[in-house]
Amino acid sequence: MNNMWILAQTETNEASSQVTSKPLNEQGEAMTKVPADSNAVMTEGEPRKTLFPPWILLALMVLMLFILFRGPRKKRQEQKKMVQSLEKNDRVRTIGGIIGTVVDIKGDDITLKIDESNNTKMHVVSSAIGKNLTKDKS
Repeated sequence: MNNMWILAQTETNEASSQVTSKPLNEQGEAMTKVPADSNAVMTEGEPRKTLFPPWILLALMVLMLFILFRGPRKKRQEQKKMVQSLEKNDRVRTIGGIIGTVVDIKGDDITLKIDESNNTKMHVVSSAIGKNLTKDKS
């Protein structure tokens, strides 16, 4: 197929003119572009519209990150609050499953009595305390 082009000059005003080109079909008539969808309007300079604009995708990612990091941060805060409220003679369970009674608290070091008959004591860090059994019962 021979591609032939026609140059058409249009007058916009007396001082300037605009030259456009259109492809010709085999009969020498100017061809026009037809959109695939018969109801669609096709324009030359208009960019193609996307399903989701980039700012919506960015907002969704920020929301997902907020939701993703909110849960663990909230649990850390609750655990820190629980450890700060520990007092002597509280029954606690460590994250390893050891149940004992708080004997002494010195900063980050907590001394637990785990056996009453042998007076067995154990030193754990405050982050190892999983649950305060005394406070949860009442």
